[in-house]
Amino acid sequence: MRWTAFSLVAAITMMGALSYIGPASKQTGGGAASVSPVFVTKIPDGYRDWKLVSVAHEAGSLNDIRAILANDVGIKAYREAKLPYPEGTIIARIAWNYVASDENNKVFGGEQSFVAGGPTAAHLQFMVKDSKKYAATGGWGFGQFDKDGKPVDAPELKPCYPCHQPVKDRDFVFTRYSH
Repeated sequence: MRWTAFSLVAAITMMGALSYIGPASKQTGGGAASVSPVFVTKIPDGYRDWKLVSVAHEAGSLNDIRAILANDVGIKAYREAKLPYPEGTIIARIAWNYVASDENNKVFGGEQSFVAGGPTAAHLQFMVKDSKKYAATGGWGFGQFDKDGKPVDAPELKPCYPCHQPVKDRDFVFTRYSH
């Protein structure tokens, strides 16, 4: 009888501990398969059909050309200069190495034309506005995908939110709408 009571108490204690540890490990990166809640791990469907916000050339260590796109919710907010961005806004950044266009340069008579080359290592990035889910990062989830469409590891995304903090007054978004 004593052994049965002890076993029952031990089993209940173990179930309680597992029910506490299981969800906590998923939230804090406690296991190899866990995902931090501030990171986007799935590429949004149809992003290549979104509208263009702007283009940019980044020099220095980035040295790329990029297109910034937004879904319908985001493009409407951009066009109306609405801040903060509404829930459901998704902003995409696609980056390529840039290369000289021999074909164009022959027409222009000099080295002045550059076009998109291959994708950069950080080819595709997303910001997803969900103030509840991503409350710890200013209401934005951040995602980055390599040229094969695989999400990068969470440690590579940790600098995203701190990098965007200087533009907190623009709801953490760097790119302005280009008319």
